[in-house]
Amino acid sequence: MTKYARDEFDRVPETSARQGVHRAVAASRRRSLAPILAAGCVALAIGLVAFLILPKLGFSAGQAAAVTAGGSPSASASSSPSATSTVSPGPTPTSPEPAGTDAAAPAASPSATPSATAAAVDKTQPVTIYNATTTAGLATRVGGTVTSDGWVLGETGNWGGVPQQTSVIFYSGVEQKDNAEALGALLGVDTLVDSAEFNMPLVVVLGPGYQ
Repeated sequence: MTKYARDEFDRVPETSARQGVHRAVAASRRRSLAPILAAGCVALAIGLVAFLILPKLGFSAGQAAAVTAGGSPSASASSSPSATSTVSPGPTPTSPEPAGTDAAAPAASPSATPSATAAAVDKTQPVTIYNATTTAGLATRVGGTVTSDGWVLGETGNWGGVPQQTSVIFYSGVEQKDNAEALGALLGVDTLVDSAEFNMPLVVVLGPGYQ
């Protein structure tokens, strides 16, 4: 028996359906944990989708994180700088060319025309010289010029044919044309005639006015 007086809390009906306050508290705690567990399962499912399925569909890790956080992949990509972007270098400065040099000037190459002409000239062909002027010894003097240039000198003398109006070099056949041109350049005679009247390959007739 207690030494305290009985009060209203001691009067408990025997047919009461109450089983104790602790049972109701435990039941309410179980009901309050249900939304938290559901939210955790949803978050876990979203994480698995973002990190396991989205990379296989072509999304990068940054885009997958943006999707998990609720952002747009395109917005995430536009806000982050590209790691592969490169800056194209400007034009490389060229060093100044030293003064006094001309890089664009082509190298002078000797002409092949004189050598080709020299190869076609045969100075072993005898050169006959006739004087058709009134100047004595002109054929002999011109013959010395021909000999000094390396030609073979043939007959020299006075012209006994038809009077000539100018100096002429007669050559026999086209094979002697190059020789006649070279001889005319040496003596200053411009008139060249292909003639079969002479039995000699080259005949020089010095006409009036030849010096």
